[in-house]
Amino acid sequence: MSTLRAGQIVLVDWRDGLPREPNKLRPAIVVEDDEGFDDSYPNVIVVPLSGDVLTAPWEFTLAIDPTAENGCSARCYALSCSVTTASMHRVRPTPSRILPEQLSAIRRQIAMAIGLE
Repeated sequence: MSTLRAGQIVLVDWRDGLPREPNKLRPAIVVEDDEGFDDSYPNVIVVPLSGDVLTAPWEFTLAIDPTAENGCSARCYALSCSVTTASMHRVRPTPSRILPEQLSAIRRQIAMAIGLE
């Protein structure tokens, strides 16, 4: 299993999702702390990316514009209020990543969504 890093964009295979859950191969951003989990931990904490701005409340959504580093082909949206844990068996790493300030903004939105800020 490869080591994933916070801010890395991965592909998550949610094709057996239940109704109202993702049910396709979908990009997501790794948001877990790099030092918080042992490499043997079988899951990863991610925030899904969507091309649909209406998928989540705006205060918990971060627009990600395309760059060479993130590999996005169009503007997409990090759905911070949809933070979830996925099995590493569902995750395919990519070389793409978001900027550190974007990761910080997503983490702040997660904290607001669960009442920590």
